Amino acid sequence: MKKLFMPYRGAALQLKNHVVMAPMTRSRAIGNVPNELMAIYYKQRSGAGLIITEGTSPSPEGLGYPRIPGIFTDAQIEGWKGVTSSVHEGGSKIFLQLMHTGRIAHSSNLPEGHQVVGFSAVKAAGEIYTDNGMLEYSAPVALDEAGIARIIDDHVKAAENAIAAGFDGVELHGAHGYLLEQSLNPYVNNREDNYGGSIENRRRMAMEIVQKITASIGADKVGLRISPFLTSNDMPSYEEAAVHETYVQLAREVNRLGIAYLHISNNPGIPEKTHQDIREAFANTIIYCNGFTAETAEEKLQDGSADLVAFGRSFLANPDFMERIEKNSPLNELDYNTLYSPGEKGYTDYPELNYISSITS
Repeated sequence: MKKLFMPYRGAALQLKNHVVMAPMTRSRAIGNVPNELMAIYYKQRSGAGLIITEGTSPSPEGLGYPRIPGIFTDAQIEGWKGVTSSVHEGGSKIFLQLMHTGRIAHSSNLPEGHQVVGFSAVKAAGEIYTDNGMLEYSAPVALDEAGIARIIDDHVKAAENAIAAGFDGVELHGAHGYLLEQSLNPYVNNREDNYGGSIENRRRMAMEIVQKITASIGADKVGLRISPFLTSNDMPSYEEAAVHETYVQLAREVNRLGIAYLHISNNPGIPEKTHQDIREAFANTIIYCNGFTAETAEEKLQDGSADLVAFGRSFLANPDFMERIEKNSPLNELDYNTLYSPGEKGYTDYPELNYISSITS
């Protein structure tokens, strides 16, 4: 049997297989509250050993996209309970991804009375999806140290809320240009206080969040997603040696805290030495994600460079992805026009193999 389908027994994770469903924004949380449609969507995909939810904001000002869910109100906690119970019925584990969008936001996507904030007052170049079309990113208001402390506390409370909602753990989104990665990048983080300047200072907020969450809910319930060398969402590239050292040091520090996993967005631009040094620095589970097929994922598992492999778009269009790759069946094509639209179209209506068989027999 291929390793993909075999149970995984890690120090902090025990899963029915080696496959992870990657976190993907879907914009179906009406009023930012998880709902029954979302519970159906996630349960359909419970073939994965571990599901990581779409990015979920720990606070109102982190809701940078339309209709993304939060985890800071009682209604949101109750809504997520329907999701977690549905996924657990399917035999999968589920982690909630905590994502504060920071400057990658537009004010029209935020609840009334809240503003776009950033680690510094550096506006992102480009446009963001809104229900009024694509608009330029809003200029962020720079957080002061009190604001940073509030966001740290928001993350801790959100993690506690996630456990109350039935999640098996939380993943901190330190990748793809959102707030935690904004703090790491010296061109986006131009602060001159304890949270800016040196690598140690720039990783301070991320480490304070990880430390406080592990102290609250347990290190075995915490993961961290990173994307070294990726420039999405207007993340300026900087000196290769500095990028390498930033992420190797970060891996070493979270390893010391004993968190469950590191989830690496597998940018082709990551030097092999960075991969190797992160692997050496971090003892627990390593998840690789981005652009894998069943065949290339199996290769990563077999050579030991990854412990688990995450699939994104494949799960979007194929709720029965695990069955399809086991039977070597063709995959559904993804409908890009309905990725972020409300409703079931392009969300819970992708056909499964058993349905296709029933209408062709």
